Amino acid sequence: MKRADIITTVGREFLVSNIENDEFSYHKALKGIGKDISDFLVSGARRQYKDVDFRFANDRVTVLIETKQRLVKSSAANDLEQLQQYVLYERQLTENKIIAILAGTLSDEIRVWLDDAGIIDDEHESKGERVIRPFNEYVDAFFGTKNDKLAIIQSTYTLNELLHGYGINEKIRSQFVGTCLLALKNGLVYKGLTTKQIRAGIEGILTNLLDKDLNKANKLVVLKNKVIDSQDVRDLKDKEFQHLLNDVNENILPYINDRTTMGQDLLNLFFTTFNKYVGKADKNQAFTPDHIVHFMCKVVGVNRNSVVLDPCCGSGAFLVRAMTEAMDDCDTEEQRNNVKKKQIYGIEYEETAYGLSTTNMLIHSDGNSNIVQGSCFGVDNYVDAGVNVVLMNPPYNAQRKHCEPGYVKTWKEKVKEDPSKGFHYVYEIAEKVKTGRLAVLLPMQCAIGHNADIKLFKKKMLEKHTLDAVFSFPPDMFHPGANAIACCMVFILGTRHENAPIKETFFGYFKDDGFAKKKNLGRIEKTDEEGKGVWESIERVWLNLYRTRITKNGISISRKVCADDEWLAEAHMETDYSNLNQEDFQKVLNQYLGYLISSGRLL
Repeated sequence: MKRADIITTVGREFLVSNIENDEFSYHKALKGIGKDISDFLVSGARRQYKDVDFRFANDRVTVLIETKQRLVKSSAANDLEQLQQYVLYERQLTENKIIAILAGTLSDEIRVWLDDAGIIDDEHESKGERVIRPFNEYVDAFFGTKNDKLAIIQSTYTLNELLHGYGINEKIRSQFVGTCLLALKNGLVYKGLTTKQIRAGIEGILTNLLDKDLNKANKLVVLKNKVIDSQDVRDLKDKEFQHLLNDVNENILPYINDRTTMGQDLLNLFFTTFNKYVGKADKNQAFTPDHIVHFMCKVVGVNRNSVVLDPCCGSGAFLVRAMTEAMDDCDTEEQRNNVKKKQIYGIEYEETAYGLSTTNMLIHSDGNSNIVQGSCFGVDNYVDAGVNVVLMNPPYNAQRKHCEPGYVKTWKEKVKEDPSKGFHYVYEIAEKVKTGRLAVLLPMQCAIGHNADIKLFKKKMLEKHTLDAVFSFPPDMFHPGANAIACCMVFILGTRHENAPIKETFFGYFKDDGFAKKKNLGRIEKTDEEGKGVWESIERVWLNLYRTRITKNGISISRKVCADDEWLAEAHMETDYSNLNQEDFQKVLNQYLGYLISSGRLL
């Protein structure tokens, strides 16, 4: 990055220079406050450094940038010593938080120290930083809202109880909460106002947010009818509405910094907590837990170049996560805006869920999302967009009107629900997208080959696409919503299974995700002895097993399979019986009983 571009990016209004060429002399600055620069040298320093190339500062934060043509290994020790010297000088000059940066003007390489520890070495370097950022983003790193997952979980439960007490029906609760959060994020005034005035304020904010959205009218109608003008909301007393909004404003928003990836995750956690029981008319169309969504995004490799489709998007969990992952891989604001506007596509048939996904995307600062209401078999808004990643969780018991018309014609007259258990959704979408990667959650029946219809679609998929992997997930994954026991199938689209470069499919027995059921809170992540969540390490193990295709006793195996085989780890792994006990036996019996009930074999 050229020197002029560095100044433009960080912000010239924050540039502090006291000598020519925009440089800053610490000798001059320290002398001005009665200090001698020679008193503050790095111990054992080979030379005395005086002038830093760029110093950006306000009364709380200082950003120091030293430029080199290239950052070369042979000069690294000297470069770090020089930057360390400037940090020591800055600590004598101010009490500011310090960000220190080495930047290559020809190579565009950077090395960044963000932790304000004052130690410039390899251990303290912020390895994930790829680009120089605007000054305000560095300020926000220290003084922005701090993310607090535990506070969000606790406050969400309290808020849910408050909503129940004020008569907000659980069928609209998620949509109502999301809309309130969205309005508050965008400056809603509510104190001292009547319920009617607050509703008008929310509508005005939604109108502005959707101003450039081609589907604005339809989205506004859904949000207005389902939320703003609903009987429950209209019946709220003035003080009750103010109380609800104040609770979100004081107990939720202060703990979410949505300029960070973690903050985006917490927004999603807060919003989707209310979707555990409602959102779609059929509870069998379950909402996918965010940590599973994150794992699936990692499996298919969502990045800044991904164009993502969820053809049955529900509340938008896959779309939000994919957008966050793609934007986190971006280096510029232009790239991030392109992700929002041109790389995320969603389709949802059911009106309430469509409203949820619209609100969810808006909460995550996407006012131009390509989410449309309709059937994924009829909507083709994504066909020419270059979709190369599909993430989906189709309905498992869809009625005739929700299924592909041509397929429905093959059903017997008495059949009312999809015999393929959602598998025909996968095939039809794969036919339209043609290439890329597709990850889908389907019930275990689809992996086993429960009936002739499922066997047919297994065969048709392998004739055109490759079954790359299948992961068996926890049986209570959708608790407390649907009871379906699901697995994740990953396909490489466009390459016939028999022609795949890797002949064996990976099977993961990923039943323990580190989450446990907790009363009133659903499935909550367990913690280790240090109080840290265990999911991150579990996910790392899962991904490593999948990427290296390692066979590990009791958890993973790779096998060459065809359409007639069972696509489950359980069918191919050798069981180690040496460590089994009574508790393990009872657990398996419970899982099998759950399967029999969910599959309709035991009523």
